[in-house]
Amino acid sequence: MRRFLFLLFFLCAATFASAAEVASVPREVRAVWLTTISGLDWPSRPATDAASAKRQQRELCRMLDQLQTIGINVVLFQTRLRATTAYPSALEPYDGVFAGAPGRTPPYDPLRFALDECHKRGMELHAWVVAFPIGKDGAMKRLGNRGLAKMRPELCRRAGEEWYMNPALPATADYLAKLCREIVENYEVDGIHLDYIRYPEHTIPFRDDADFRRLAPAGLSKSAWRKQNVDRCVKAVADVVKGVRPWVKLSCSPVGKYADLPRASSFGWNARDAVSQDAQAWLAKGWMDWLFPMMYFDGRHFYPFLADWKENEGPGRVIPGLGIYFLSPSEKNWNLHVVTRQMSVSRMMGLGGHAFFRTRFLLNDVKGLFSWLRTDFYARPALVPPISPVASDTSAAPAAPELRVEREGKTLHFSWNAITATTPVHYRLYRLDAGRDAVVVADRLTDTSFSLTPALPSLLHSTYVLTAVDAYGRESL
Repeated sequence: MRRFLFLLFFLCAATFASAAEVASVPREVRAVWLTTISGLDWPSRPATDAASAKRQQRELCRMLDQLQTIGINVVLFQTRLRATTAYPSALEPYDGVFAGAPGRTPPYDPLRFALDECHKRGMELHAWVVAFPIGKDGAMKRLGNRGLAKMRPELCRRAGEEWYMNPALPATADYLAKLCREIVENYEVDGIHLDYIRYPEHTIPFRDDADFRRLAPAGLSKSAWRKQNVDRCVKAVADVVKGVRPWVKLSCSPVGKYADLPRASSFGWNARDAVSQDAQAWLAKGWMDWLFPMMYFDGRHFYPFLADWKENEGPGRVIPGLGIYFLSPSEKNWNLHVVTRQMSVSRMMGLGGHAFFRTRFLLNDVKGLFSWLRTDFYARPALVPPISPVASDTSAAPAAPELRVEREGKTLHFSWNAITATTPVHYRLYRLDAGRDAVVVADRLTDTSFSLTPALPSLLHSTYVLTAVDAYGRESL
């Protein structure tokens, strides 16, 4: 016979105690870049029929299951690869990695599937959009008339063997904004993550002197003009995304050194001056919510620039991107302590979390990083930090749902009233154990009921708290 565990007893005491304990759960971004270009992380084989599609899907699910065991809470999923996509786009063709040939449609929608599977596991999915590079000569030839260089030649420029969108043209900003609009209108992604939103490095012959003479305002240096061009693209994307779904997080991955510092040289490789990425300004202006600087260095090339990012974080968050592929013997063969030290110092300095490039190196447990995270550094789960609402949204955090709990044998049945807010709402279930930190039992619940069979009989008698969470991350008490 079912019996009620509790309904609403000791209301005031329970409310204040639960708020304090729930607040103790760490808020920290724990992200991976999941690379789809050339199947570097996924998929390993194309999907051409129902059976191979299921195999491809199972492969991704296994990866996400593993990431879940170490508490990864954000997946940067490569969605636009090189003017090719991981979803059915009206603007660009499918990348060949999904179905075996450029432009061929796979038996399912990879972005939709990845998004659903991430949300099932309480993870956010941010659509990773490669901005300016659109592929090499060979790739353009294989795409034929569906390649961007053929469809929109006025937007594209060849640089050596590479093709790029031309940041100097206002139409480039419009096109990137339209592409991101397509994603956020059709998919409830948690973020848009811009990559290669920068000019090519000096070793690539990107000849734009004629554009500069033709388009730049009088008296403006070429360096300042280039920054303005990239700024225009970032702002166009931000305006469109926030206009459609204001709670979608905007982020990018700038070069890991912002600029030369009084205390440290970038040796000619930095975001602002080498490739025209004024990323700290984007954060300060609210065009970005988060930055994931690609800090694929160590020692004097890492720590002074880490401090600079933190000192200029402003209202957003900086999440250092860590080059864990350097742990591989085929790369720089770093010792594990190089990465563990970087992570420890980043957390001590109050950065927003960590991001790992790439997923495969993490899942392969190179140098024992995965094991260390699972048993030590990430042993305690973390929640994704909230972002500030747009200025036009003056609403408060969602109201608290009224939780009802029934016991049936070894199973608890939870139910609650639906909460409405100005954004989509999901629900988060905590367990409060006496003398211990709160434990997140389930996250991103979208129904108004949930059943749980605890691993230990004693947990049947624990106190459970349910909160409503809006799309900005604001949480009821």
